[in-house]
Amino acid sequence: MNKHLAILLTLSLGACSLGPAHKDAPATFDFGAPHNYSGERNKIHQAVLVYNVAAPDWLDTQVIVYRLNYQDAARQLSYANSRWAAPPAALLTQRLRSQLAAVTNSGIINVADSARADFTLRVELDDFSQVFDSANTSRAVVVARASIVNVARRTLHAQKSFSIERAAATPNAEGGVRALAAAGDELIDAVVAWTAASLAQEKK
Repeated sequence: MNKHLAILLTLSLGACSLGPAHKDAPATFDFGAPHNYSGERNKIHQAVLVYNVAAPDWLDTQVIVYRLNYQDAARQLSYANSRWAAPPAALLTQRLRSQLAAVTNSGIINVADSARADFTLRVELDDFSQVFDSANTSRAVVVARASIVNVARRTLHAQKSFSIERAAATPNAEGGVRALAAAGDELIDAVVAWTAASLAQEKK
């Protein structure tokens, strides 16, 4: 009997040791609190339909993408224990609509609204990643293209490409997140200022 009990006890302890190891939840990041723009801006007097920021499939995810340029610049990597609270395009969309709402007199329109728009604004994200030029040096790279379309004329009113880089304070996920958030805010500020300037001479 003692022999059988010893065997059962051994098997029981073995089963416990073979169970899944405890894993900490990944750290989740967003862009932080919205910043207040202190500069002068043109007011937008037209009604603008703001589409969700678009992104390629590899960016339409919550993973934080980085590249090791000093090894293979074409290879996309992601942090295992860190992620965005939402895909970067969704975080940028929220920032874009908030900043545009602050400078428009007619309000911004979402796709689901039935209101008529004078212009549409589309922003397409081409890159939003942390790039390592060496093992200890990295930077945030944000590349996007914005297009304004005149709804009544069905013509392209204006289009511009944006490329922004910010040095990361530390060569890790946290440093990349902080730099990408700052670069993302800089992108939104630039798009809003450009949109306002592009529509400044247009009559409603």
